[in-house]
Amino acid sequence: MFLQSAIYIVFVLLLIVSALLLLVVLMQRPKQEGLGAAFGAQMTDQAFGAQTTDVLKKGTVLFGTLFMLLCFVLAVLMNAQYKRSHPTDLTDDKHPMTQQPADSPQQSDAPTAPAVETAGATNPAEEAPAEAH
Repeated sequence: MFLQSAIYIVFVLLLIVSALLLLVVLMQRPKQEGLGAAFGAQMTDQAFGAQTTDVLKKGTVLFGTLFMLLCFVLAVLMNAQYKRSHPTDLTDDKHPMTQQPADSPQQSDAPTAPAVETAGATNPAEEAPAEAH
């Protein structure tokens, strides 16, 4: 239960940080005055002062770092939840695969005699007469 609630909390934090990162990136003033002008570039100058670009760059770095860390934590938590819910997975070494016995004889209809070679004895089937040309 704790693991599931931790996943939900980290996921909500990840959504909030993603939205903030998106806003901070869009508020930055590009050199061509693209979307930064749409969000009121003069308003950010008044709110943060003359050092607006430095504040927004630091915010981008902060939210980008938080985004990566939260993604990593969420992946670790979801992996732990998966392992807990699937204990008989083949990737675990706790449950080795069962093996069939190697010495099980194969059943056949006709009995076979063991092949035994003795010194000096030859098989008559191997001594076929040479054909004349």
